[in-house]
This record gives sequence, structure tokens and C-alpha cells, in this order.
Amino acid sequence: MTGRIGSAVFALTLAGGTVMADPNYSLLSFSDLRGWAEDDHQAGLDVFLRTCGDIDAEDWRTICALARKGQEARRFFETFFVPVLIEDGRDMLFTGYYEPELTGARFRGGPYQYPLYRPPDGIEDPWFTRREIEERAVLDGKGLEIAWIDDPVDVFFLQVQGSGRVRLDDGSVIRVGYGGANGHEYSSVGSELVRRGVYEPYQVSTDVIRSWVRRNPEAGQELLWTNKSFVFFREINHVPADQGPLGAMGRPVTPGRTIAVDPSIVRLGSPVWIEKSGEGPLNRLMVAQDTGSAITGAQRADIFIGTGDVAGQRAGRIRDGGRMIVLMPIQRALALVPETVR
Repeated sequence: MTGRIGSAVFALTLAGGTVMADPNYSLLSFSDLRGWAEDDHQAGLDVFLRTCGDIDAEDWRTICALARKGQEARRFFETFFVPVLIEDGRDMLFTGYYEPELTGARFRGGPYQYPLYRPPDGIEDPWFTRREIEERAVLDGKGLEIAWIDDPVDVFFLQVQGSGRVRLDDGSVIRVGYGGANGHEYSSVGSELVRRGVYEPYQVSTDVIRSWVRRNPEAGQELLWTNKSFVFFREINHVPADQGPLGAMGRPVTPGRTIAVDPSIVRLGSPVWIEKSGEGPLNRLMVAQDTGSAITGAQRADIFIGTGDVAGQRAGRIRDGGRMIVLMPIQRALALVPETVR
């Protein structure tokens, strides 16, 4: 979901704002990966194959070509990759994200009063803030509305997630994706509620924020305006309905197998082994196919959960520690660690 904020609810700015150190690389063996032998490696390989051809590097192209010839999945990963633990001084944080499904109409009327906009021409960076766009109605009359939604809070969280589906009043469904933004930095409304003393950090979730805004409509509007970032959309109707939304690699993401990472540290398309603790612990092979502006650091990841309200509820509860290990082509991994350290 290119341009997505990442981990919708809060991004209580990673580990309390701890400063990142330069990445440190440790080579592991597959026997060091908790639960590796029990995973469905074929499922991981299937997802890897969807984007490995888009990695622009010779060693990756060779590995992808070999994978396409048909390989026993576990043996393939153990033969051509080395697990690399990348650390930067900050604790691991796993969160979850999802594809919202909203209710709307092509034309304004009845409950459908809250627009999803295409980007206007001539946007400067930074442009108007969220408050200015909505309070001054600066986009009215420009014909930029893709659809009208029945709930302003749903519109807000769709902007946070960056893409979603809209079930229209005529029975049809459209899919929208990130189309641009106003150039202002995202700030978490969950963090703002914590700062005000309304909730403790462990209490905040998407559902809690929704409920608070709906119970306090005027204060809720002011709360949403504290996030100056505003996202525009584009229609994406060429992706089949049975597939996930487009990720940062321009391919559909896969529930439970796609992970969003910091691409300055983890190459998009890389297999990634996760060991998530907390409620619903998870040891699984995933593929780094997405990003988000709140996803920064070597041990920071967002797990794609799926589409709709149930997925959203599950995603909103994920805020767990653990460990993330990147699988790298052998020579690339060895080059990261001096001979004296190996």
C-alpha cells in the first residue's frame, strides 16, 4: 500500500522514541529459528514467487529463476538463503494492518456525506492541512469525489490504511488505493488520546478510538484534525476481488504472509521469518512486500491480516514483541559480516 501510514492505530512512535543505532548484522542458522521446521514453507514460497521477479539484482534474479523451476520449498530456502538478524538498538514491535471495507455511493445523498477525493492538480508540498481541507471545504466543486461514504471515522481510518474497498448502494464494489497526500507528517490520534490522559497506551485500539470519536462528535472532530496528514485516492479495479490490495511492490498482498517493513533496511521482496510473541504468538515465513511511513527500523514490521471489519479488529489488537530475521542470498549475507566475526 504505497503511501500507507502503517499500523493504523497508533504508531506511538516506536519504543518511546528510542534513537536508532547503525544496523548490526548477525548470521544465524535455520536451526536457530523457532518453529521453522513446523511452518508451511510452500505457502511462503508461493507468496515469494509473486514478487521475486520484481527484485532488480542479479543474484535475486537467479534465485527467482531457480524457484520458478520447481523446488521443494523448505530445501529451497535452506539452500539459497542465510537467516540474518538485523538490530539497531530498538526492541521489536509487530503491529497489524488490514484493508477496510466501507459503505458508500457514487453520488452524495442520504447518509453518504463524506467524500473520498482524487488528488487535485497543483498540490504544493506541504499543502492545506486536514483541518483546512475539511473546515474550509477547499475541494468542494472540483469534481474530485470518487465516492461518498456514510461515516467520517471510516474515511479517516481508510486514509491511515491507504487502501480499501467501498461497497456501493447499487450492490457493486470498487477498490481504492493511495493516490497522493498533502505533504504533512502523520501524527497518531491514539498517541494524542494517551497524551491527554484519556487512555493508557495498552487500552488504545482502532475500535476504542472509533467509539470515543462517535461518543464525542465535536471533540472527536478536533482529535482527528490533530493529524494534519490527508490522503487522496485512486480507483484500482484491475485487481481481482479475491486478491488482496496492492502493496508497495505493485502486487496484491497476502493475508498472513505479507509483511510491511522499512525498505531502507530490508529489501522489498525478501523472505522474512517472524517470531511474534504476545496474544496469538506466531512463528512464520513471510515476504516483505509492503511499507508504511510509521514502519521504521530494523525490528519493526506490520503484518497484513486481511479485508473487512473482523480483520480490522484482529489487526488493531496486535502490538507485540518478538524477533524478525531476514533471509538473504548467501553471498550477500556473508558480505555483511567481517570474517573475524563469523
